[in-house]
Amino acid sequence: MTDPATDAVNAAMEAEFRLLDPTVRSTPALLARLLHPDYVEFGTSGRLWNRASILAELPSHDASAPRPITTSRMQGVQLAPDVVHLTFDTESGGHRAHRSSIWRLTGGEWLLYFHQGTRFAEADAPSPVAAE
Repeated sequence: MTDPATDAVNAAMEAEFRLLDPTVRSTPALLARLLHPDYVEFGTSGRLWNRASILAELPSHDASAPRPITTSRMQGVQLAPDVVHLTFDTESGGHRAHRSSIWRLTGGEWLLYFHQGTRFAEADAPSPVAAE
């Protein structure tokens, strides 16, 4: 028997990794399938995004050369039966960010409901914490 909380966190992580795929990020139809209708984001630039503004902005980006995104330290916790919170770090094109995502189970699919990215410099990178 599997732990439902572990299953929910794993499903949200799988959805997050799909979202981080450069092909998905550069294809409005694919991205739209992962965003909740009420999606909100505080971007690393400080800009406030919603579902419509993210999808409208995509055509203006150069989709021919999407940047790969490296993730690290991803972990998650189930906050409610239909809500998972993920935290992780990313690096892309020399930019690093701490990230926080809230995923909601909606219509049988895990959809990104909220996201925040905060840039950090390598000198500010967290050091590994030893287990106590």
